[in-house]
Amino acid sequence: MQISILAFLALAGVASLAAQSPNGESLFTQNCAFCHGRDAGGGEEGPDLTRSKLVAEDVGGNKIGVVVLNGRPEKGMPRFKLSDQEVQDLAAYIHAEKKLAESQKGGRRGVEVADLQTGNAEAGKKYFNGQCAACHSATGDLAGIASRYEGLKLEQRLLYPHGAVDTIDVTLPNGGKVSGKLAYRDEFNIGMRDADGWYHSWPVGAVKFTVHSPAEAHAELLAKYSDDDIHNLMAYLQTLR
Repeated sequence: MQISILAFLALAGVASLAAQSPNGESLFTQNCAFCHGRDAGGGEEGPDLTRSKLVAEDVGGNKIGVVVLNGRPEKGMPRFKLSDQEVQDLAAYIHAEKKLAESQKGGRRGVEVADLQTGNAEAGKKYFNGQCAACHSATGDLAGIASRYEGLKLEQRLLYPHGAVDTIDVTLPNGGKVSGKLAYRDEFNIGMRDADGWYHSWPVGAVKFTVHSPAEAHAELLAKYSDDDIHNLMAYLQTLR
């Protein structure tokens, strides 16, 4: 395989920069790779640092260091206790990975927030009011959601809600009603915890009950969404700040 002189020099420059920060690579692997990926290109939770505006504006760790030392608790990033030299080493490694990513062909691999802003917010609001408002409220549980999640994370919450709690309404033989969080269910018994945390269970044939499962409702919608529905919903949800 042939490689141009310019490409060779670019890659050599990256290798040289990376070689200057072996401690930075070790620090990144230990503290950052779990969220941001081993190559700083983004992971399960953390964004792609090779395309980060903050990294692009950083000089010698002056901006990266602020984030590393103080964390971003609102986004789930803890603070780290590093020395000035360790911050510089870490920043050098991140810059090396950024330069390497920019030297490679194929374009970006991540999803930008702008990629998910192509829908029609008014159409999304109409869809929301028709399909989602029975369980969700733009001024209630979803108020400010676009301030808490953005881009791909917001779309993941839309399509695959994490931590959704199943609830149950039970009608007792004497006509009394009890509601709470579904705690157990099989073909023989049903169990729940009430608002005070007390556990109740009954044979399934002894009571009438209705289970409300938000996750199942979202799963059923997956087969019904059109591409436009999802783009429009995302456009609308991003207005809920």
